[in-house]
Amino acid sequence: MAMTSVTHRDASSPTITGSTSFESHAARPKLNFWQIWNMSFGFLGIQFGFALQGGYMSRIFQTLGADQDQIPMLWIAAPLTGLLVQPVIGYLSDRTWHPRLGRRRPFFLVGAVLSSLALFWVPYSSALWMAAGFLWVLDASINISMEPFRALVADKLPEQQRSYGFVVQTLIIGVGTWVASNLPWLLTQMGVSNDAPEGVLPDTVRWAFGIGAAVFMWSILWTISTTTEEAPADLTAFRRQNAEKAGIFHGIQEIFTQMGQMPGVMWRLGLVQFFSWFAFFTMWSFATPALTEHVFAAPMPDAGAADYKAAFAAYNSAANKVGSAMGLYGLSSMGFALILTLVTSVRSINRRFIHGLSLALGALGFGLMGLAGPQYPEILNLSFGLIGLAWGSILSMPYAILSSHVAPERMGISMGLFNMFIVIPQIVAALGGVNWAYKFIFGEAVVHTMSLAGLSLLLGALSIFILPSSRSSQ
Repeated sequence: MAMTSVTHRDASSPTITGSTSFESHAARPKLNFWQIWNMSFGFLGIQFGFALQGGYMSRIFQTLGADQDQIPMLWIAAPLTGLLVQPVIGYLSDRTWHPRLGRRRPFFLVGAVLSSLALFWVPYSSALWMAAGFLWVLDASINISMEPFRALVADKLPEQQRSYGFVVQTLIIGVGTWVASNLPWLLTQMGVSNDAPEGVLPDTVRWAFGIGAAVFMWSILWTISTTTEEAPADLTAFRRQNAEKAGIFHGIQEIFTQMGQMPGVMWRLGLVQFFSWFAFFTMWSFATPALTEHVFAAPMPDAGAADYKAAFAAYNSAANKVGSAMGLYGLSSMGFALILTLVTSVRSINRRFIHGLSLALGALGFGLMGLAGPQYPEILNLSFGLIGLAWGSILSMPYAILSSHVAPERMGISMGLFNMFIVIPQIVAALGGVNWAYKFIFGEAVVHTMSLAGLSLLLGALSIFILPSSRSSQ
């Protein structure tokens, strides 16, 4: 029997409120595992997109001639689009009702079409500006699909199933991360060429992105076709209210109004999120150059080098191995989410404790990377396994905590605003925060970027103590 949920609300901070057109949390029936699985299945494709982007965009940039210090700035498109797109999409999805697709699913579909096109074409970029432009389109499109998925869990599940719902999402995300990260390596084993001329991506990478595009579209269509959404209790009043407040200027005003009404717990979670996402942005942008050099002694060769062909082949092989190792953080996050799924279905959990411990273990994983090298590459497996525990928690616990502090009719815009605390640390990192900090604190070797990521996760774990302690049955 599930225990009664006890949720802490920050008494000093107002709950975000608004229209009551949609049913309350308490009125929602419990859903079974497969209903929750189906409504979250689109995250498989979303994570294929993010995993390919996170694991291989730096490789694309390096292949097109970028040096290591340029990489964070080339990545800036991703957080900037998130900062702009997520609150807007959250606001629009709160105010949308399509007679066939409902409230959130129209955005799933639009984002899937655009993301699939961008995923297919990005590995065919012939210049850095083109790859950076495709990254901009890809990240904006993924965000159009992703942001409403967070709100959908809160829309459809009662409070006592919130942790359960977000953990199931994390389970699917883990599957997507592991499979997508291993695609170039797997394609190499199947006989697809991993060699390419200077400035060109090998077929293994191109095929992987093409597969990712197909999976993205298919998984989103699965969720759209198997999941329903409940219409507003008074559809006429809902449409009239939205018509009265239509227009871009009202939308901007609404977003800033909601920013001023964010609950105190959101600001506290924001600090934890800052350190968490600074760490993962550092990993995504620097893991390939750092680990191909430090662990496999196969850095990206200088253009025009006498032995360029052999060195480039060694780099491509090492990059596949790094991508495969990174996939382990998806696999371990999947296992972690599976355990949490079983636990949260029957008993209460301390969200704050679990999140803090997970971040600390992830910090240890980054710290161990300095011990890896040509003689001990297997240490990377342990490192990314520990990092996956942090990743699994980052994708579930903050959203489960937050969802208890916002009103259902404002869930979309609230989740969009909360994601500011994801993109701001990435912008700070991209604008020089990583390049300056790792050299100042640890030294010039690029592997120290991973040490910086570990330090950032440790600070996130320590910041967890500013959160209210609460337990949730599910």
